[in-house]
Amino acid sequence: MTMTRLAAFGILISLALATAAAPNAPQAFKLDNGLTLIVQEDHRAPVVVSQLWYKTGASYEHAGITGISHLLEHMMFKGTANHGPGEFSRLIAREGGRENAFTGRDYTAYFQRLEKSRLGVALELEADRMQHLRLDGAELEKERQVVLEERRLRTEDNPRALTSEGFYATAFQTGPYRHPIIGWQQDIEAISIDDLRAWYQRWYAPDNAVLVIAGDVDTAAIRELVDHHFGAIPATTTPPAAIRKEVPQRGAKRLLVAAPARLPYLLLGYKSPSLNTAAEPWEAYALTVLAGVLDGDDSSRLARELVRGSEIAAGAGASYSLYQRLDSLLVLSATPASNIGVPMLEQALRDQVARLRDTPVSERELARIKTQVIAGNVYERDSIFYQAMQLGMLETVGLGWQRRDEFVAGISAVTAAQVQTVAQKYLRPEHATVAILEPQSMQGSTHGK
Repeated sequence: MTMTRLAAFGILISLALATAAAPNAPQAFKLDNGLTLIVQEDHRAPVVVSQLWYKTGASYEHAGITGISHLLEHMMFKGTANHGPGEFSRLIAREGGRENAFTGRDYTAYFQRLEKSRLGVALELEADRMQHLRLDGAELEKERQVVLEERRLRTEDNPRALTSEGFYATAFQTGPYRHPIIGWQQDIEAISIDDLRAWYQRWYAPDNAVLVIAGDVDTAAIRELVDHHFGAIPATTTPPAAIRKEVPQRGAKRLLVAAPARLPYLLLGYKSPSLNTAAEPWEAYALTVLAGVLDGDDSSRLARELVRGSEIAAGAGASYSLYQRLDSLLVLSATPASNIGVPMLEQALRDQVARLRDTPVSERELARIKTQVIAGNVYERDSIFYQAMQLGMLETVGLGWQRRDEFVAGISAVTAAQVQTVAQKYLRPEHATVAILEPQSMQGSTHGK
């Protein structure tokens, strides 16, 4: 694709985004009890997505109760004074809908996708369990075992996930992102019904929640419907979460994980600011572009130079999240190719980082990467669910839903000099954390790849 075509494609993406967003700009309201309501009209199909976000997750937890947000998410399906265990899911299914939930570092969210006329069913059920959740000891023991098995399958029996868990616990010394979202096994085993009840009473309140409704709806009607179901729920004046700040890193860190596995695995990470914590917003957008330079698509540097070019890596990638409550991590990951040692692979990754610090990205490469990053954001908005996700996440982590429409402009404005500046400022050798998976014998083990 030539520069002219790249520029034209970028313009088309921006025009498409502006055209799609302008007629259906989100509208936000705050109920008297503090509940934040965001409505995104999208009339392309007669469906609606409801997402109820609570400002609590793994980063709100402390040692001894890690995993409590995720365990409570499971318990939220165990019934209220008005509905028995599992009835929430059965009622949504009866209406032809789908529902689930997820817990992150900075939030816990519950969602439903329904035919637009059935939204009231979901709102009635969500309002019920916001205030009347039944926390039963016997049900807790059942879900505790479910979560422990989930942890065993997804982390302890997955060597890459196990390495990643140790990597975050090493990279962050005091900050809460060191804790796994699912929690440490000992904490999961020790959480009591009283712990869960206290967590629910503290965080599950309208003044600590964000309700996002997206789809074929009328904003005025939605506001009335939400007020009908949630308006009478009393606020609890949830106290702000105490933030235990990460101490400065005073040298490189290394972790070796020995576990049954077929292949080695390498993680190389650098603490970097999120959009919430950056000294200037452009830093977070420049870091997003930097991650795209390394791992935007098959023509990005890691794939082109390490996987296909030198064939040092069997696979390689990079990730960075600008939408977080606290500081983020820019992470490079890779698996060595056959007969390539981990030290050689690590040096190849470090060389890629050094190149970003030492040499500005070319204007041609920068234009291509920015177009890809913007296109990915636009394509996400083609989904009603992800429209709601973007709005809910931004509001819940404290950025504000309005920041959604700054993304295209923020990425478009990034310069090659800014990419080099953030590489020099944050991707420094003394700020690196390295985790290496050292494969052990698979004999007699059920561990994965």
